[in-house]
Amino acid sequence: MNARAPWAMLAVLAACADHGEGAAVAQSSNLGADLVRVPGDADVLAVNESGIARTVTPGGAIDTHGLFFRSMGTNGRACVSCHVASQGWTVTPAGLRERFERTGGLDPVFRPNDGSISPLADLSTVEARRSAYDLLLRKGLIRVGIGIPDGAEFELAGVDDPYGYASASELSLFRRPLPAANLRFLSGVMWDGRETLTGMSIREDLAHQSNGATQGHAQKPDPINDAQREEIVAFETGLFFAQTLDFGAGLLDRDGARGGPVPLNTTPFYLGINDTLGADPTGKPFDPEAMTIFAAWAGLNGNRLDEARGAVARGEDLFNHKPIEIADVRGLNDALGAPVIHGTCTTCHNAPDVGDHSVALPLDLGLTDASRRTPDLPLYTLRNTATGATIQTTDPGRALITGRWKDMARFKGPILRGLAARPPYFHNGSATSLAEVVDFYDGRFAVGFTSQEKSDLAAFLRSL
Repeated sequence: MNARAPWAMLAVLAACADHGEGAAVAQSSNLGADLVRVPGDADVLAVNESGIARTVTPGGAIDTHGLFFRSMGTNGRACVSCHVASQGWTVTPAGLRERFERTGGLDPVFRPNDGSISPLADLSTVEARRSAYDLLLRKGLIRVGIGIPDGAEFELAGVDDPYGYASASELSLFRRPLPAANLRFLSGVMWDGRETLTGMSIREDLAHQSNGATQGHAQKPDPINDAQREEIVAFETGLFFAQTLDFGAGLLDRDGARGGPVPLNTTPFYLGINDTLGADPTGKPFDPEAMTIFAAWAGLNGNRLDEARGAVARGEDLFNHKPIEIADVRGLNDALGAPVIHGTCTTCHNAPDVGDHSVALPLDLGLTDASRRTPDLPLYTLRNTATGATIQTTDPGRALITGRWKDMARFKGPILRGLAARPPYFHNGSATSLAEVVDFYDGRFAVGFTSQEKSDLAAFLRSL
């Protein structure tokens, strides 16, 4: 924990007191999450390297006795096993390592069906379990087992699995659990969109996903009922999570800024809002200035607080306006029929003040290319059955759901709010910090960010 964190937490509590709300800190009985209860509200603080993130819900205090916090399967897991408030409503390697050391690797999150490098991994001793759960402990990756669907346009031509398990009937795909907060802003459910069923109602998709997760991750033999699904979805869609304090810039909702989770409750969103491809149902054209949270801090300089706030505002301006020549992105360049798109960060992160894409548009950024493969991930060689063309990838992504060659290695972009609380980043945890995320995009698209621009952009992302 950052040495300044206790003082920062006191600053948040003092801010509550400034509003005449008063606050009492209660320790949650579940996974050590700190609940800060104030009248008519409920906060969960997530201390991180950059500051403090916070959860609010308009429904009042979070009820940790609800189904989200209860085991309904056969292996001891609940939704909260992989979606921890103090870790950005997902899990982080640091939090997982603490749980492993405390329980000897027997906490319910450590289960071989999807937590280990292989369902057949040796779990007989603490050290064996440490090896079995290596990817979970180092990168926060859960193993997703999906086979090549019947009638697919491709076949498995080769597999290099360091764990000796993957085959055409079940590829091992290692992915970060997505956060279970800010779900009102979703346009697609799961990295590969496999729970995006209706294209119209995210609540219906989330209800289906809640059952799939309970039967899969928690190994419940029979489905949960409609009332149970609705309770879980109602809980999740009432959670608003964002960074609330930055150790440099201070409280993020001061002096005209609209940071923190409270404004999210009234942030406009509907499927297609500000869509890059022109799918906004209101007919409004795409506006690249999609992020306006910190516009009031533009131009600030002088003391250390204003310098930090000015950097956040400059980063937001770069996110909206820095020119990027977007090329070779499967799912975007082909959709627009343009080999090169003259865009910005908001071309793909267009949902206003939230940062995901407002329609389901999974993209291939090259994150799973063989050139980026690390030795701890499987590598698959897939062959197009019609053309004979091959591709090597660590994760076929959307293609394993649709069976289509054009969907190879495509993944959705996540909601960006609360990023600082949930490293590492990308679906495969390949970036350990937000500075590495900026470096990836700088190299991928030859943007040419200066050192100052990289620093400013990272400051903005940490403040979301």
